[in-house]
Amino acid sequence: MPEHIETVNSAPAGRVSIGGVERTFPMKDGARTVLRDLTLDIAPGEIVAVVGPSGCGKSTLLRLIGGLDSPTAGTLTLDDEGVHAHDDSTAIAFQEPRLLPWRTIAQNVAIGLPLGTKRAAGKKRVAELLELVGLAHAANQRPREVSGGMAQRTSLARALARSPRVLLLDEPFGALDALTRLNMHDLLLDIHRAQPTTIVLVTHDVEEALYLADRVLLLRNLHGPATDPIPERPRAKVVALGSSSGIGALGSARAAGVTQEHQTSARTTNQS
Repeated sequence: MPEHIETVNSAPAGRVSIGGVERTFPMKDGARTVLRDLTLDIAPGEIVAVVGPSGCGKSTLLRLIGGLDSPTAGTLTLDDEGVHAHDDSTAIAFQEPRLLPWRTIAQNVAIGLPLGTKRAAGKKRVAELLELVGLAHAANQRPREVSGGMAQRTSLARALARSPRVLLLDEPFGALDALTRLNMHDLLLDIHRAQPTTIVLVTHDVEEALYLADRVLLLRNLHGPATDPIPERPRAKVVALGSSSGIGALGSARAAGVTQEHQTSARTTNQS
């Protein structure tokens, strides 16, 4: 892993402002509201983890911030402007890799480069990102030739390619094996230190949220957000989840029905 990460068309981290947002979906038997009266400000360069039970609107929130969906009511801005899906301000890595099967791993990463990127600069950026996520050896392979974890790392590299102001992550590490997932956690923090992009991470793994995030947002079904007060950085408090802040966040998340689908006991053991 290189000590310094160069960027292509790097941009300052973005500020996300959400005011009274509601998202309601029409249903055959009426309407279903998944977000209601949600108000949240995310500072430039902040890492916010979103946890909560299935169906509470976590992925919907990411889609709204990324401009892939529009709120039924309320306002949502990025640096005081509306968000749009077709600019370079945001990038998202989904739960599924969503790779083009007829393109190589390197070509899939290159799809994320900003329009107008010169060929030499783009090639260098793609090679750098593949090295960062441990896929340099697989650059010329097709998605069908790599594992699910490798495909998900390709998705993350593609999202980083445009150096977005806001990076949206929808459980991107869930398909990875335990050791690779731990390495990806550290990789994400290394990238953030070198390129302090604002990050919004959806996860079911409470320990992952505490390790990576500056702030943990707990969403509950049909309610606005509730944030467990966590002084200082949660990722500085993850040791054996032994601090009051870690225990508080874990307890709140469990009370809301969050399950730890991916245990990270290896990390807490190593840090004890």
